[in-house]
Amino acid sequence: QVQLVESGGGLVQDGGSLRLSCAASGRASSTYTMGWFRQAPGKEREFISSISWSGSSTVYADSVKGRFSISRDNAKNTVYLQMNSLKFEDTAVYYCAADVSRRRTWTATYWGQGTQVTVSS
Repeated sequence: QVQLVESGGGLVQDGGSLRLSCAASGRASSTYTMGWFRQAPGKEREFISSISWSGSSTVYADSVKGRFSISRDNAKNTVYLQMNSLKFEDTAVYYCAADVSRRRTWTATYWGQGTQVTVSS
């Protein structure tokens, strides 16, 4: 079992930046592919980014490519999502996930409780 706790969400102006953190604990949490998803009001949850256990491989959704950056510190069992040039449409609840994989769609085995990011226009 893996527990995930997100932090760093909040209110930011259009064009601003935020960094989300996700602290992982539990069995072998540092060996999993980690990732971030988000869900806006009235929309389905969508994949944002993933990072391999070593940090050598990252994937980004087209909607955030070039603006968001994912990283991890396995010594601290923490994953980060640096979000720059934020837009109003980035407003959503952001979820950290562990054991991320892509079958027909992106999915994960473990989920955090989510942190709200609100971008004011």
